[in-house]
Amino acid sequence: MNQNAEPADPATGKDPFLTVLGERVRTLRARRGMTRKVLALEARVSERHLANLETGQGNASVMLLRQLAAALNCSIAELVGEDSVMSPEWSLLRQLLRGRDEASLQRARRTLAELFGTNAPDPARTGRIALIGLRGAGKSTLGRMLADDLSIPFVELNRGIERLAGCAVREIHALYGASAYRRYELRALEETVADYSKVVIATGGGLVSEAATFDLLLTHCFTVWLRATPEEHMKRVIAQGDMRPMAGNTEAMADLKRILAGREEFYAKADLPFDTSGKPLAETYLELRTALLPRLAEAR
Repeated sequence: MNQNAEPADPATGKDPFLTVLGERVRTLRARRGMTRKVLALEARVSERHLANLETGQGNASVMLLRQLAAALNCSIAELVGEDSVMSPEWSLLRQLLRGRDEASLQRARRTLAELFGTNAPDPARTGRIALIGLRGAGKSTLGRMLADDLSIPFVELNRGIERLAGCAVREIHALYGASAYRRYELRALEETVADYSKVVIATGGGLVSEAATFDLLLTHCFTVWLRATPEEHMKRVIAQGDMRPMAGNTEAMADLKRILAGREEFYAKADLPFDTSGKPLAETYLELRTALLPRLAEAR
C-alpha cells in the first residue's frame, strides 16, 4: 500500500488524484474539440471506461494513460501533472519558468525560438491575416469579404487539408483519425505560408490546440481572434445547417462552452481580438476593417 497516497475526499469518497486526472482529461479533450465518443475511438478504449475516468470514478493503468496521451497529442506528464524527469537541464528550465506570468513566458518562448532559429522574424507577417476562433465565428464569411476588398487571395485551410489528403475533412477523421488531420493541417499551413506573402486565411477552430501549428501561425501571420458568445456560435452553426458537432449530443451547448473555455487562453494569444456578437454582417465587417487598417497600411 502506498503510504504517501492522499486519502479519499470524505465528501465524495473519490481519490483526489483521480479527480484531478479526470479534470485534466476533460480539459484537454475540450481544448481539442473532441467529444467523449471521438476520444474513446481514438484512444481505443470504451466510452464507459473514459466516462468513469473523467468523473474520477475509474482507475487508470499506465497503458490507458499512454493511449489517451497519444490520442490527445500530449505527454503523460501533462495528463497526470507530474514534473518531467527527462534530464537535469529540462528540470532546471521548468523550475526557472514555473510561476511566471503569461507575458514573461511569451518573452521566454520567443527568445528561445530565436536562439534555436525556429521563428526568425518574418517581414511578410503583417501581409498574412489569419482568422482564428470557434466554428460560427464568421471566419469564412468575413475572410472572403476582407480578401475581396484587399484584392488578395483567400485560403480556407480546410480546403488545403482536403487537397493534401485527397478526401473530405469528415472522411479524414473517419478513416484516419484526428492525428492524421492534425498532420495535414500543419502541412497545409506550411504550404500557405510558403506560397503567399499576402493572404487572408480562415483556420480550423482546433488549430490553436496544436503547439507546432499554432506557433507557425503566430510567427508568420497577423492573427485575429473572431469572438462570439456560445449562443451566437450555436445559432450560426445551426443556420449553416451543419450539425456535426451536435449530432447525437443532448448537451451540445455545455460541450460548446467547455470547448470555448478550454481554448480561450490560446485564442487570446492573437494580435487582435474582435467581437462579432449581436451585429449585422455589414456592420461587423466595417468595424473589423477599421480595426485592421493600421496593420493593413504596414503591409503595403
